[in-house]
Amino acid sequence: MTKIAFLGTGLMGGPMARHLAKIHDVTVWNRSIEKAKALSDVAKVATSAAEAARGADVVISMLIDGPTSTAILKEEGVIEAAAPGAMIINMASVEPDCDRALEAYAKSLGKRFVDAPVSGGVKGANEQTLSIFVGGSPEDFTAAKPLLEVLGRPTHMGAIGTGQTAKLANQLIVAITIGAVAEAFTLAEAAGCNIGTLREALRGGFADSRILDLHGARMVEGNFVPGGRSVAQLKDLNNAINVAKEHKLTLPLSGQAQAGFDDLVNNKDGAELDHAAYFLWLKQIQN
Repeated sequence: MTKIAFLGTGLMGGPMARHLAKIHDVTVWNRSIEKAKALSDVAKVATSAAEAARGADVVISMLIDGPTSTAILKEEGVIEAAAPGAMIINMASVEPDCDRALEAYAKSLGKRFVDAPVSGGVKGANEQTLSIFVGGSPEDFTAAKPLLEVLGRPTHMGAIGTGQTAKLANQLIVAITIGAVAEAFTLAEAAGCNIGTLREALRGGFADSRILDLHGARMVEGNFVPGGRSVAQLKDLNNAINVAKEHKLTLPLSGQAQAGFDDLVNNKDGAELDHAAYFLWLKQIQN
């Protein structure tokens, strides 16, 4: 059994840690301790991130963003506390430069590091079907792969930071496609078409997608309990636009999606709603 510290047991981290704990010796930590205690039937619960990481062979981080990941992994001593030669796996969605800096710090302490953000939401976390984008050396990817395969389908993207870049590309597609489905439904509904019937009619044609299937169903049902929070979607869009600026790229559709999610999150009380709530935002801005 591998000794694993799992940091961040929220909507997705919770089921991910539970799957790993069926096979390995897992200690969990979460800033809201009650979320960690929900796993006490299968894992040890630590009162601090450094305590969870002390002597761990592997540290898996599933935290909210780059600044939080840096604060916990570096400044609060998690990487330092892990066992000599430990593998640090950052599965949070953060800026590529954040993971490059964390990898350099880990290497300075004789530890290994890969970035491995995921796509698939709560459903993918529960069903162990996450798409996992991995950046790091081929040797470190090979070492991390058996653990990641417990959670889904890992793909080696290249050097450190390329996993995060792949996740940003993923999030652009997700956000723009949610926007396209939401706009199609808004048009159809206004013109007298039942959007539930429309969704079924579109399936199997060129407009079909996983977004139409899962997020389209949320729009039809009015179910915006978060599987993927709008505030997290906005964070990823902001990071993607920043990377585009670094490379002097103009991404018009991405910019429109970012502006919409920014308004939903910051002006329309949508931060904690599922990102399919872009459909609600469209309703609110009409007229």
